Amino acid sequence: KTEEDVVSFIRAGKSKYWDASNKVDAYSLREGSVRRYSDDGEPQGTAGVPVLEVLQKSGVTDLVVVVTRYFGGVLLGTGGLVRAYSSAVKEGIAASKIGTMRYGVRLKICTDYNGIGRIQYILCQNGLEAEDTVYTDQVELTVLLAAECVPGLKKEITEATAAKAGIEEVEKLYFVAPDA
Repeated sequence: KTEEDVVSFIRAGKSKYWDASNKVDAYSLREGSVRRYSDDGEPQGTAGVPVLEVLQKSGVTDLVVVVTRYFGGVLLGTGGLVRAYSSAVKEGIAASKIGTMRYGVRLKICTDYNGIGRIQYILCQNGLEAEDTVYTDQVELTVLLAAECVPGLKKEITEATAAKAGIEEVEKLYFVAPDA
């Protein structure tokens, strides 16, 4: 989320793989349009720049990539290094689950045991899953959804439970919604 988070992630990776020959990194953050890279000792322009270019062409933001190399840099030559680092990032992005940042609301829904079935049905019909469910004398569900969907969901639950379910907005936040 922040450049401090990125730097911390990169440092942790460099500590974990301390014995690697090179740990080339690049990142792209939406907030403040921050884009940076490091060649980590590779010849200038053969590692960090190609990694960053692949990130930029992918259109993905809020992402950090660290490519760790143990052997083979000298044998590859400069063109080989560019191809190796670029293809590593392309393969990593292709293997990743990519989602869209959405503004959302975490709701707490409290109901008696008579209303839980109707609420679970409504959540399912809206493509939602409870993040957490706590069963006591009542049932308490926690649900995360896009902010624009909150009024409609509240209305559906209120109508289905004859206004017996309590619905509280616990937190407003950004979250990653998986792309279809």
